[in-house]
Amino acid sequence: MVAPCEAVVGCGPTQEHLVVVELGKFEGKKFKNSNLKDGHAKMEGERAQLQPFFEKEGLTPSRQKTLTTESYPVMLWWSPLTGDTRRLGQCGADTCFFTINRTYLHHRMTRAILFYGTDFNIDSLPLPRKARHDWALFHEESPKNNYKLFHKPIITLFNYTATFSRHSHLPLTTQYLEGVEVLKSRRYLVPLQSKNHLRTRLAPLVYVQSDCDPPSDRDSYVRELMAYIEVDSYGECLRNRDLPEQLADPASMDADGFYRILAQYKFILAFENAVCDDYITEKFWRPLKLGVVPVYHGSPSIADWLPSNRSAILVSAFSHPRELAGYIRQLDRDDGRYAAYIEWKLRGEISNRRLLAALAERRWGVQDLSQDNHIDAFECMVCTKVWDNIRLQEKGLPPKRWQADVTHLSCPEPTRFSFSPLAPRRSSLREMWIPSFQQSKKEAQALRRLVDRNQNFSAQEFWALVFKD
Repeated sequence: MVAPCEAVVGCGPTQEHLVVVELGKFEGKKFKNSNLKDGHAKMEGERAQLQPFFEKEGLTPSRQKTLTTESYPVMLWWSPLTGDTRRLGQCGADTCFFTINRTYLHHRMTRAILFYGTDFNIDSLPLPRKARHDWALFHEESPKNNYKLFHKPIITLFNYTATFSRHSHLPLTTQYLEGVEVLKSRRYLVPLQSKNHLRTRLAPLVYVQSDCDPPSDRDSYVRELMAYIEVDSYGECLRNRDLPEQLADPASMDADGFYRILAQYKFILAFENAVCDDYITEKFWRPLKLGVVPVYHGSPSIADWLPSNRSAILVSAFSHPRELAGYIRQLDRDDGRYAAYIEWKLRGEISNRRLLAALAERRWGVQDLSQDNHIDAFECMVCTKVWDNIRLQEKGLPPKRWQADVTHLSCPEPTRFSFSPLAPRRSSLREMWIPSFQQSKKEAQALRRLVDRNQNFSAQEFWALVFKD
């Protein structure tokens, strides 16, 4: 583990660097759990407390007699995503013991250390790393939450990954899509004739964002687009219309009433907060579920995930918002051309075999209590791979070595739109994403050098390496 930074001058980053250090943390998801404090609890009495988990997992009485942490590999959540201090998990024929109790780091049965990406940082790492310890990363969120992970020196520290990339060991690319049926559903579909009538009081385009000025620079694009075509904006970013009071809470974004408001529009501006291959959120899937045409900016690989060849308008196909606005106006005036974008919905036909296969083959569900969620699936993936290696070793064979590569989590440096002027305030988030990303490269290189030494290091050593050039 990293030793604390000494209270001396020059220990941490200087004031001029603070604006770009871990900027993504401002938007990071925090998991507060009252069990968190038990993560460092003593193991005394541990075996006696395991009995409820035998019953929970439905283990037979004969197995209960021998089931202890001495019998099954331990999976240690270093970043306590689940909050479980101790739990037996059944993964098919394999059983593993999951815990957030860090004293298990030195237990002889510990085989894997599990990390939640947003909380992966230099302040606490399980060093020295033992040869039997696999590292596993779960990171489903935007790169802005922890840029260090998106560089080769850090992503290649992990043996197993579950990320939004299709190349991950457990791809989470469709994590915001419940399934095929919600895409085909016409529950919220508003007939085109009704949408044309609603155009007397609604803009052709709607925009709903409250996370302003993210790395994708989406607000700058939409601001420019508004100069050429009418856009109704309901979020905190560029807002010019208000939602009904009962829907003003961000928690209402999945409410039936909110869906019905959006479904009245012809087009939804579906702009991601970051531009990365396979990083696709509800911003893309929601309009498709509602029968609205998404105008999409985000994953460069989005064409691989469209329900049909003509189901979305891609911003990347237009050189300037002016051109996009002109195209939207043409479709708005021509029912036949507009209808071509929702024909797949009206027919209930999804022609994209990659999308269909991904949904059919994934080992987890979305908002489906009858299936494991993606965290359960991640835990079981690691558990199973660990057991596979144990069985190989029992046969006198070498274990299989797994390692992540740059395709498992990789995003390019953020860019600004060329027509977009610099924000007037130097401290604005919009100005800070690029230097934050650039510094994250230095942080990743420094951290890898220290981790490769395989011994504890201080924050002072880390920052000295980051800023030595």
